[in-house]
Amino acid sequence: MKSTNNERMLLVLGLMAFLANGDNYAAASLITSMAKDLNLTVSAAASSVTAYMLSFGAFTLLFGPLSDRFGKVKIINMAAVGTAIFSILGAFAFNLPSLIFFRAMNGLFGAGIFPVTMALMGESFDNENRQRAIGKIMGFMFLGAASATVIGGTIAYLSSWRFVYAIYGIVELILAIVMLKILKRDKPVTDKLNLFSSYGAALTNYRFMRLTTLIFFMGFTVFGCFTYSGILIQESTGLNVLLVGLMLSLFGLGTVFGGRMAPKLRLKMKKGFLVSAAILGYVSLFALSSHHHILILSLGLLGFGFSFVLLQSTLIATAQEKLPGMTGTAMSVVSFNFFLGGALGTWVNGMVMKKYGIEQIFYHTSYMMLTVGIVAGIFISRFEMRKRQGAFCVQGN
Repeated sequence: MKSTNNERMLLVLGLMAFLANGDNYAAASLITSMAKDLNLTVSAAASSVTAYMLSFGAFTLLFGPLSDRFGKVKIINMAAVGTAIFSILGAFAFNLPSLIFFRAMNGLFGAGIFPVTMALMGESFDNENRQRAIGKIMGFMFLGAASATVIGGTIAYLSSWRFVYAIYGIVELILAIVMLKILKRDKPVTDKLNLFSSYGAALTNYRFMRLTTLIFFMGFTVFGCFTYSGILIQESTGLNVLLVGLMLSLFGLGTVFGGRMAPKLRLKMKKGFLVSAAILGYVSLFALSSHHHILILSLGLLGFGFSFVLLQSTLIATAQEKLPGMTGTAMSVVSFNFFLGGALGTWVNGMVMKKYGIEQIFYHTSYMMLTVGIVAGIFISRFEMRKRQGAFCVQGN
């Protein structure tokens, strides 16, 4: 029965991750329409995306300790209802301040979904199934991001950008109501809320912070180049926006397949697992930087998503083991580092594109992904060795 409940929880939270992340990334195909409708410049309309990301990043650090104190399901339910309501309200924005406010509030509540869901997966699944659960959630999340340009662009093309936010919000609200009924409440892991002591324990854990540093660079690599992948595909192939969006969804499909296969591959390949994932990521990104053929670009996107989720799900699962009694706080630190790395990567790569061309973004990040994967392989193999030695010592006693 517990297994059935966990699988049901995994499905419903995966769908919410798909919608909430898609709600964010759909803006990429709506900026021009929003600017025209609200009589704004494109850069002013784009500030709504910045508002979402800044709000998301800031409040990520609050929701983790809150979930440890009041229960993760309670925080996720509240966040799901909140992000649905403000997504719907975003459809009724009438000027720039209202648009920024609604999107910032959407980001605020979105910050209570992703890291806390990852923490709940860590607590709900055992060591054998934890990585599969985390990988599956990440697969839904990035499939939502990758397909959002197609969904958002199609809806906006047929009607209006306002319907994009309204439809996402209505479906999120329906799912949030379902979640209220079927998600079983978990117990708090702390009896009082103390942000300083919670983050003090995380920030002073050397091995945990070492992993989160790698996750920062993973965010730099993945978000930093995926943001520009649509431009790369369009410039390389000349395809229209809808077809480009369909190609980008291959990245999301890669994360879905990778999330499903990660535990089996890790068990089979053992020490070579992360290094192999890093090599696949390197080859995929290098292919994106050097070829213009649609088939090679498609395989590159698929391999990029596949390798990313193998690396990221392993890093997250291991990070949770470093702070087993504070998974909410741990995932807040992880999520903050991942999105901070992504924001910095997007900014840096924008300058790289302007000065050297868009292909250089993917060329340089291919080497970064290879390096992160190899270093992660070294760190995690040492961690696994210490676990085996500890288990042996316990059995010996």
